[in-house]
Amino acid sequence: MNKHWSLNKSDHPKELLEFVKNNVTVVIPTLNESASLDQVITESKKYCNNILIVDGHSNDNTKNITIQHDVSFVLDNKKGKGDAIRVSINHIATPVVIFIDADMSHDPNDIPKLIKPIYENKADHVIGSRPRGGSDELHGDFEKFLRMIGSDIITLGINYRFNVRLTDSQNGFRAVKTDVLKNLNLKENITTIEQEMTIKTLRKGFIIQEVPSHEYARKYGDSHISLRRVSFRYVYSWLKYLFL
Repeated sequence: MNKHWSLNKSDHPKELLEFVKNNVTVVIPTLNESASLDQVITESKKYCNNILIVDGHSNDNTKNITIQHDVSFVLDNKKGKGDAIRVSINHIATPVVIFIDADMSHDPNDIPKLIKPIYENKADHVIGSRPRGGSDELHGDFEKFLRMIGSDIITLGINYRFNVRLTDSQNGFRAVKTDVLKNLNLKENITTIEQEMTIKTLRKGFIIQEVPSHEYARKYGDSHISLRRVSFRYVYSWLKYLFL
């Protein structure tokens, strides 16, 4: 277990926890993350009754883990994380959805914190902010440094375009009202979908808030993201959704 993870519901009002339990679906996009998926599901189920795994046709033990936990399971179209998120939309029956990565980089104990602004009707879309909560994944080598700089530039452009003051436009750990999510008409197939979600939420006049959330280093394996392969798509989709 991640040493930073500890279940502590006492910090959250009972009414909020009841709302999260019955009105939120946790969507976990995954691809060959069975080493950590079991823990992510276990921790998420402490808060939510509704868990949906969207699998990118893994060749590990992913399907067996979902059967053991008796959670919902669907396959995506093998196009990437964005495709998995878009596939999930038609399988969500709750008013709110929260997306969390399968690699244990996000802390499920932050789920109520992300839902709270929506529960209080202060936001339509809530992002877990890594600059405000810290990140083990955006530091340590030159490629991570470039990712951090690129993310900051993209977020800066979004801020000036929509007169907001976000610190993180790309973190995958986020909560969205389901009707808002369906209204966004998402198109991206890869991890660029997160910045697309952010931009389209603002373009359509919905409210985004952030809460601090720490991103931990993955415990198993390596990231599937190659900056060299996806950097052009990040820049292209950023400009496309900002101005077109």
